[in-house]
Amino acid sequence: MKYLRGVEILNENLALIKYEKLTTKEKLILYFIVYSFLGWCLETIYAYFVFGHFVKRGFLFGPICPIYGFGAILLLISLENIEKGHNLKKFIIAMLVFTIFEYFASFILEIIFHQRWWDYSTEFMNLQGRVCLAFSIAWGVIGLIFINYIHPFVKKKLDSLSMQIPVKIKRVIIYLAFRSMFNRRCFFCC
Repeated sequence: MKYLRGVEILNENLALIKYEKLTTKEKLILYFIVYSFLGWCLETIYAYFVFGHFVKRGFLFGPICPIYGFGAILLLISLENIEKGHNLKKFIIAMLVFTIFEYFASFILEIIFHQRWWDYSTEFMNLQGRVCLAFSIAWGVIGLIFINYIHPFVKKKLDSLSMQIPVKIKRVIIYLAFRSMFNRRCFFCC
C-alpha cells in the first residue's frame, strides 16, 4: 500500500508539469538553429570535396552557418501558401528567394567584416561575383528538396519531441542553444 501511495503522489506531481506545443516564435528559433547546423554540415561536406580536407566553415564559434538558418526561415515564409505538388513554382520561388538573399547577405557581410565570404567572379553569368546562375539553380534544387523532404521530417520530429519536454525546460534549452551560437565559450567550439 505504501508503494501505491508513492505512485499516486508521483502522478499528482507529474500532472502539475505543463506540456504544450511550442509557440510560432519558439519554432522559428528552433528551425533557425537546426537549419544553421544542417547548413554548416552542407558547407563542410562541400568544402571537403572541393579542398580535400576539413575546412571550418562560417564565422561563428560553433558548427553553425546562420545564413542557412535565415535562408530556411525566408523560404518557409515565402512558400507558406504554395500548395503541395507545385514543384516548378516551388523551384522558381526557392531559386529567387535564395539568390536574392545570397546577394544581399554577401553585400552586408562584406560591409560588416570588410571581407568577401564567397566569390563567383569566375562563374558563368555572375552578378558582381555575389551570385551566379549555377548556384542559383543549385539553390532552387536544394530548396525543393528542403521544402518537400527535409522540413516535413524536421517539423514532425520537433513537434513530437516538444510535446515530451515541459514548457520551462524547452524555453531554457532554446535560450541556451541560441546564446551558445554567439558565445566564445560555447560547448561546440570548433
